[in-house]
Amino acid sequence: MEEVKDKGTMQGHIEVEHWRNGKLIGVSKTIPHNLIYNAGLDHILNSTFHNDASATWYVLLYNTNTTPVATHTYGSKSFTEDTDYSSATRPEYVEAAASSQSMTNAANKAVFTIVTGGQTIYGVALVDDSTKGDSAASGAVMMCGGLITPARAVVAADVLNVTYVLGQADDGA
Repeated sequence: MEEVKDKGTMQGHIEVEHWRNGKLIGVSKTIPHNLIYNAGLDHILNSTFHNDASATWYVLLYNTNTTPVATHTYGSKSFTEDTDYSSATRPEYVEAAASSQSMTNAANKAVFTIVTGGQTIYGVALVDDSTKGDSAASGAVMMCGGLITPARAVVAADVLNVTYVLGQADDGA
């Protein structure tokens, strides 16, 4: 499995107030922030994706050359979802448990069999709604996404097998 190179960071800050006889005598803070332990990062991935029975995640393709930005949401994404594939719904993201602060669906890739073709696939995203082409489901979440390189020009009957690796790490600062 290829190592995840672009990782979001997670961090926290700690402040400890020291009181004695009702008087504040000092404040201590983390410098510059605390460390999120690897076991904690694995737990967060597992809690959000692998062990959460209330959330099933799905893979979608998009056919516009749109760079993801942090403000994209399920209802306000600036790309166009590609729906020209044979499945009635978006393929499920079937991931393995987190290990070494990453998880993947490499053993159960999301499969897209192109029906008509003629478009170019520029990117992939993970969402928690299975409805193909939808962008209005109430409460739906678009977790993450990205451009692929090179983009894939597809024709009828092409098959795209999508592996999505999610990872996170403390930035070590």
